Amino acid sequence: MSAIDIGTLIIQSPGIHDGRPIVAGTGVTVRRIVVWYKLGATPEEITERIGHISLAQVYAALAYYHANRETVETDIAAEESAYQRLMHEYYAALQPRP
Repeated sequence: MSAIDIGTLIIQSPGIHDGRPIVAGTGVTVRRIVVWYKLGATPEEITERIGHISLAQVYAALAYYHANRETVETDIAAEESAYQRLMHEYYAALQPRP
């Protein structure tokens, strides 16, 4: 068995999830793992919820997050802001027009 270079577990590619960091070989973003983690899920629970990633991959994503916290938090905040804006637009569109 050969050792895995942990630097290869998280990648970024402009054509995948707008260049956000992802777990290599998957479409799972670091952001997705961090959100579960911040909701209180343990790394083991995250691997159960996202069944095709390993515990090592979850820990690599969390290590990336802790090393790049400001960047990841900014990305999470931008996504939340976009979600709130879209929800506001959706509910406004449902309102009857005079």
